[in-house]
Amino acid sequence: MAEAPAAEARGVTKRFGARAALRGVDVAVQRGERVALFGPNGSGKTTFLRIIAGLTQPTRGEVRIAGMDYRRGGQALRLRVGVTGHHPYLYDDLTAEENLVFYARMFGVSDPRGRAQAVLEAVGMAQRRRDKVRGLSRGMQQRVALARAMLHDPELLLLDEPDTGLDQEAAGQLGEYLVRGNGEPRAVIMATHDLRLGLRLCQRYVMLLGGRIAAGGSMAGLDADALEQAYAAATFQAGQQGRPAQRGQA
Repeated sequence: MAEAPAAEARGVTKRFGARAALRGVDVAVQRGERVALFGPNGSGKTTFLRIIAGLTQPTRGEVRIAGMDYRRGGQALRLRVGVTGHHPYLYDDLTAEENLVFYARMFGVSDPRGRAQAVLEAVGMAQRRRDKVRGLSRGMQQRVALARAMLHDPELLLLDEPDTGLDQEAAGQLGEYLVRGNGEPRAVIMATHDLRLGLRLCQRYVMLLGGRIAAGGSMAGLDADALEQAYAAATFQAGQQGRPAQRGQA
């Protein structure tokens, strides 16, 4: 029997009142596969990641993680997934280390303090571990958020604009975070506006426009110019079909 995908969305639709943020999206990500999710603001990228993460429910459709229904998997299934978003999900009055120790205990990680120190070292924040989050720059908070997502060594990593606020050194290290502690690649879905970042880090792309998949394919053999041309063509075709991407945050 074939191994179940790390994540699978079937016919996922999400409505906010009269507005449809997602319209029948089908995506499957295999274990260890890295997929870039491209699209302008309002295309549905953030909404899609939130549904895969179990942070919001689809209006219609089905989501499975490692072959299991997310709604019924409980804590054991959520431990397979790490998430970063536009909000770092950190407590301002706690230090970077205290935040990670807290989350490590929630995840049931053995040796929470040791694991917190290890992931802070991995993201270059070990020397600032005793600083309160409120005193850290946006980029430093993003580094700590990445460390939080990796605490429990998840099989699937969901990254929403992961390079936002990061300095050049940290952005260059993003690829190192996509490998698990045992040396195996993580499955990754990364939403980004940066086509070059997606090209560098991912094996496949999906273009989301107006809540629908407009295009997709392998990164193999593509350079930045070819990817930009594919994106422009998909955007033009979506506009010609009368469903341009909506403005605003997805």
